[in-house]
Amino acid sequence: MTVAAILETRTGEIITGAPDMPVRDAVSLLSQRKIGAVPVMENDRVVGVMSERDVIYCLARDGAAILDWPVSKIMTSPAITVDPETTALSALSLMTSRRIRHLPVVEGKKLVGIVSIGDLVKYRLDKIEQEAAQMLNYIQSA
Repeated sequence: MTVAAILETRTGEIITGAPDMPVRDAVSLLSQRKIGAVPVMENDRVVGVMSERDVIYCLARDGAAILDWPVSKIMTSPAITVDPETTALSALSLMTSRRIRHLPVVEGKKLVGIVSIGDLVKYRLDKIEQEAAQMLNYIQSA
């Protein structure tokens, strides 16, 4: 299965931020939308990702003053991205090795979605359950 197939199960808009957006507003966006990260867009291109972790690390290091900084000052950049044809297992491996939890999905230079590690783990668990059910059916029919 590809990342594109996982995105097909999604509904709703892609939530993004801008480099000049105050961190305070981005944190509010994360909270209101109940999401863990936002791709940061500039000229219709992903230039970074701001995640809960970025906020926590900067708060610990620099204090509450970061809430007035622009997102560009704390975001992870350049963004690690995948294309829609990336397999779910490859995306999961990339996230594990890079220790990240969100991957913007980019086709050409256009953002087409974002997947979380939770999305990929759910896919993997569903696949394992399907294979187990097929094996059980095979064994019972023999």
